[in-house]
Amino acid sequence: MANLNRYLDAIRLPFPLKPLALAYRRASRLIYRLMPKGLYTRALLIIVMPIVILQSVLVFVFMERHYELVSQRMSDAVVREIGALVYILENFPVEDQQQRIEQLASSVLGLSVSVLPPEPLPPPAPKPYFDVIDQALSRAISQKIGKPFWIDTVGRSRFVEIRVQLEESVLRVFARRSQTFASNSHIFLVWMFSTSLVLIIIAMLFLRNQIRPIIRLANAAESFGKGRMEEDFRASGAREVRQAAQAFIEMRRRIQRQIEQRTTMLAGVGHDLRTILTRFRLQLALFGDTPESEAMRKDVDEMSHMLEDYLAFAKGDGDEAVQQTDMALMLEELEEEAEISGTDITATFEGEPEVPLRRLAMKRCLSNLVTNAAKFGNRVEVHGTFENGWLTVSVDDDGPGIPEDQRDSAFRAFHRLDSARNQDQPGSGLGLAIARDIARSHGGDLYLEDSPLGGLRARVRVPG
Repeated sequence: MANLNRYLDAIRLPFPLKPLALAYRRASRLIYRLMPKGLYTRALLIIVMPIVILQSVLVFVFMERHYELVSQRMSDAVVREIGALVYILENFPVEDQQQRIEQLASSVLGLSVSVLPPEPLPPPAPKPYFDVIDQALSRAISQKIGKPFWIDTVGRSRFVEIRVQLEESVLRVFARRSQTFASNSHIFLVWMFSTSLVLIIIAMLFLRNQIRPIIRLANAAESFGKGRMEEDFRASGAREVRQAAQAFIEMRRRIQRQIEQRTTMLAGVGHDLRTILTRFRLQLALFGDTPESEAMRKDVDEMSHMLEDYLAFAKGDGDEAVQQTDMALMLEELEEEAEISGTDITATFEGEPEVPLRRLAMKRCLSNLVTNAAKFGNRVEVHGTFENGWLTVSVDDDGPGIPEDQRDSAFRAFHRLDSARNQDQPGSGLGLAIARDIARSHGGDLYLEDSPLGGLRARVRVPG
């Protein structure tokens, strides 16, 4: 449907067809909004809707054709029997005619008949709506007998009363309702709807079993994206679902193998470089305290700090296990560490403090944000909340901030902004990149916004 809408937008339709195309587009959008979004519900509709439509057609055809046709023929048969009695009464007058007519009707025709004295017919009884018996009998009596009559089909009685006005008498007939219409038609409807209900329930159970492996696959993929490994996940379900699950398992293994290889390589590189830096420090210690050696010590310290940042960014924190973390306590620790370094910081937290996270990684993420905020501002405020399954931590400062058109560039590794940041400040340009990488590894993200303090707001939002 979406492809057809794009096709209609791309082509140029003649003017008379444009209203139709617009109406179709609006109808398709309305149907899309009203249709359920879940796979289970959509699949259930695909099963149920054809059954409902088929049953509606069957009921309509049955009620219109079979039921009315059978009832019409049964009513015609009863009316023909009544017409025969009327013909006998009017054309063959004999003694004891009434008694013989009653015996004939009772023993041969299955009707209860009595001949009444000539008297006016009762007033017409109220006609029920959509009553097949009343309509069929009234039509048949008018066509085949052609005399004044009165009929009563109202009520819950098992009988139908018919009175026919004759020249010298009134013929009253009681017939069973089962003689005038097909009384067992409801059995067909009951069986049809009950069996359909049973089949729909069975289909729902089987469909739920087929959907469950897809849900487990989605949960496993989501957990893996958040750094939470589900070791007990196994491929199950239909063949296509098992293929998708097996492909996910193989992809997860390749990613883990790549991370392990990269971690091993970086550990070796870091060890070698740290060894060289340690030699530099030892050699500088032998030189004594001179202005030249002091400058070289600062360069070595900065190189060591940059090396740690590079390795942390390249290695990531994917090997850390997820654990329940007290975010209120973490913010207090960040506040204490910042105050030790002389930073004016205020940290608050609202909501349930226990959140499943990689604790060291999240603390590194927030520490980078607090360090950046303290580096370029005099006042820092940290506020965290946990509600509706999402953890949000905002770090505000009163510094110069970052222009909105340069905020995306600020996340690039090794990139330092010229206008917003002082290039004389030490740093590797990886603080925001590492922080966003950690936030995304938790299934969330890091956003840069305007701060109420006048500077920059770094907002971390991850699912709990």
